[in-house]
Amino acid sequence: MNHKMNPVVEQVLINIDKVMIGKREVAELSLVALLSGGHVLLEDVPGVGKTMMVRALAKSLGANFRRIQFTPDLLPSDVTGVSIYNPKEMAFEFRPGPIMGQIILADEINRTSPKTQSALLEGMEEKSVTIDGVTHQLGSPFFVMATQNPIEYEGTYPLPEAQLDRFLLKMRMGYPEGTEEIELLSRVQSALPIEEIQPVMELEQLRDMQAKVKEVYVDHSIKSYIVHMAEQTRNHKHVYLGVSPRGSIALMKASQSYAFIHGRDYVRPDDVQYLASAVFSHRLILKSEAKFEGVKAEQVIEKIIDVTPVPVQKAVK
Repeated sequence: MNHKMNPVVEQVLINIDKVMIGKREVAELSLVALLSGGHVLLEDVPGVGKTMMVRALAKSLGANFRRIQFTPDLLPSDVTGVSIYNPKEMAFEFRPGPIMGQIILADEINRTSPKTQSALLEGMEEKSVTIDGVTHQLGSPFFVMATQNPIEYEGTYPLPEAQLDRFLLKMRMGYPEGTEEIELLSRVQSALPIEEIQPVMELEQLRDMQAKVKEVYVDHSIKSYIVHMAEQTRNHKHVYLGVSPRGSIALMKASQSYAFIHGRDYVRPDDVQYLASAVFSHRLILKSEAKFEGVKAEQVIEKIIDVTPVPVQKAVK
């Protein structure tokens, strides 16, 4: 039974399509994360349009956009903000940092020190930051899209596994196809498409959708299917450390969000299968011999999907 995509979500995707060519899947997965209250890690080389993509999303929502360019000398206070003494008032004033936005692009997060990385990740986890003993709540919505250069690049600090686990999804953007790149050149020749994007959703609507996503029905058989997949990662011959219960929760939430975007109020097994690699692969630590043999986390997840019995669902509405 086919369901139509949620019309407001469709409008946001059309907006992003004006700026990004051939990146519908990346845009859709970003919305899956946003609607389920999660964050996205994009691993890719510079120049493939990551900034453009997040700006288009922020403009479509009329949200406050902030970009943090991570560099080796960036301090935690450059991210969170700082208290400055005002001699006139004879008191400390809080100057908010860029993390106080709503849609945040954390660019090249693995080029900065672990201490500065953790300032961002604390905010992502707690939805607040603590500066000089005072806790400041972050905005709603609060969505981080972090980008990292592929690990082989010089001067990178790989994100620790516990911090990778904070991201709902990890994906790659990839270079455009030849024909898409030609189309891109034609579009930017006379004007920048990003300047023409108008908001198509209000923040109140977005918050309402985030609440509705939580109500999407997940059958016991689907929960069992997700847990069965996670368990297999913990006992797999190539895996040193498998997916934690946080990973199982992430896959369930992402599946609810994906079902909602596609106009359904229940999760199907194919939602879980489609999202499993993006949710699970960055949460696995492979054994060193598996890495040496060229085994990739995505391949392990694909194999697990193939061998996990799919629940048979009763007819739903």
